[in-house]
Amino acid sequence: MRQIKSQNLAQLLVQLRFTPAKRRRKQLDAAEKLFAIIDRDKEYPFDFVCFRITGFHPAPPRGGVHPKDAAEQQLIKGDELAEDLRIFIAKLSGQLARPITEQREKVYTIEELAAALGVSTKTIHRWRKRGLIARKFIFDDGKKRFGFLQSAVGKFIKANPNLIAKAKIFTRLTNKQKQLIIRQARALAAKTIMSRYQIISRIAAQIGKVHETVRYTIANYEKSNPDKSIFKEPPGIINPAQAAELYKLFKQGTSVKELMRRFKRSKSSIYRIINRRRAKALLARKIEFIASDEFLQESAREKILRKPMMMDKPASAKKFEPFELVGEHLLPEYLQKLKETPVLNRERELELFRRYNYLKYLACITRAGMKPARVSGSRINEIENYLAEAETIKKMIIEANLRLVVSIAGKHAAGGPNFLELVSKGNFALTKAVEEFDYTRDIRFSKHASLNIAKEYAKVSGKSTELTREKVGSLANIQRYLRTTEATGVVSIERARQSLVQVIKGELNEREQYVILNHFGLVGSPIKKKTKTLKQIGEDLDLSKERVRQIELIALQKLRHSLSIEEFELLTG
Repeated sequence: MRQIKSQNLAQLLVQLRFTPAKRRRKQLDAAEKLFAIIDRDKEYPFDFVCFRITGFHPAPPRGGVHPKDAAEQQLIKGDELAEDLRIFIAKLSGQLARPITEQREKVYTIEELAAALGVSTKTIHRWRKRGLIARKFIFDDGKKRFGFLQSAVGKFIKANPNLIAKAKIFTRLTNKQKQLIIRQARALAAKTIMSRYQIISRIAAQIGKVHETVRYTIANYEKSNPDKSIFKEPPGIINPAQAAELYKLFKQGTSVKELMRRFKRSKSSIYRIINRRRAKALLARKIEFIASDEFLQESAREKILRKPMMMDKPASAKKFEPFELVGEHLLPEYLQKLKETPVLNRERELELFRRYNYLKYLACITRAGMKPARVSGSRINEIENYLAEAETIKKMIIEANLRLVVSIAGKHAAGGPNFLELVSKGNFALTKAVEEFDYTRDIRFSKHASLNIAKEYAKVSGKSTELTREKVGSLANIQRYLRTTEATGVVSIERARQSLVQVIKGELNEREQYVILNHFGLVGSPIKKKTKTLKQIGEDLDLSKERVRQIELIALQKLRHSLSIEEFELLTG
């Protein structure tokens, strides 16, 4: 039996050893009642757990920490608490074990209960994790073993009718039934081109058993008889080329059932391959956003995403693609379409840009630490949904500003370049402007977009334009230094590092500075960097490792928009 993970709950069990047996029995009953109401998707403060079991609140920790703050620091996840309580109940009942002859109701052993319900003993063990309460009793042979009170069994059956009904399908097969399964599997494998999964599914439907029962029977037979293989082509490990082809077909709309048939794989195997490919694509995708301190607030999600996004659709329902080069014969229609497209006011524009960048921020932090080989489909769906909504918002902003492109293109067309070509190039410049726009500054997007578009037109016309942003003096010094010298010597590197430190202190708040300076080794010498892990920094700041990761992500996004490529590489390289 594994140990209780929660140190507070483990300590409480130790303390209860000194409580009178009569009171401990009441506490055991209370622990079982608590176990029955635990929601595995919620979190619980230890103060609540302790009070429900003992009737008392725990004493505040040393150091003067307020009890409310202490409770918040001791939250236990519901699924972990349920498993800990199961062990807590088992251990506490072991201290109080009494002969079964002294019980007022029937006590089942594991084997007796399995026989009574028509299931296997393995199922009983699984049910214990699902809420079936077991206590330790002294049986007739004088040994302590787990037993189940009649009342506890009745409550579990009443609370889980579907689980009980489904489990009865898993009744132990007779040897005759097992032989029938093997014969049917061998016949289907020889006469058809069905996959292993399809054959097992057909047999399960014919004999009235679930898929897993048939699969387990065949697997056991093959393990015991390695020289009598049922399936001629065992699936083996799928190679990269096959995985790429499978994923390509899936994106083209091929059903999972068809993929199972074509690649001779189970449904879970198909989804595992697809999710691995989706995860790799997400990890390779470049996701950038404009950082804002409001993203780190506890109520950020509620404030920014509290209401569904309203779609500002044009009056006409005809499909409109602003990124294609508009032909001369379509130009009047294109211009008419722009007239029908709603313009964003300042408040609506700010709302869209905040939501756009926050969604990409959520995608980044959800993606952090993701491993393609062990990622869940729900996590991938969450990231893809964030990015899909962000892309929708970007298109809304672009469409609302297309007339700005036409206006600027008209002013530049007289100089020579083709008007339609300018419109096309201006649309791409507008897209880039949306991705780079810092909505946290007091400037309208139209001004920022106009500079981007004019800069793009300058390349076409051959004219030079000076559109660089004004930077602080220390940052300009770094740029000149990096262009004219090779920072190979200790002195050169140190100068560049010190300048970087100045910029970091000017751009970031105190907490962000601490994270960046310590994680990237800007607090030591250039020869021997003094770096700290995210976990160490979290311990210094009394924050979780994940919260430190979020702060670092915000800080790097701020610096990415302030530093040149060379400076950013000097910092993170």
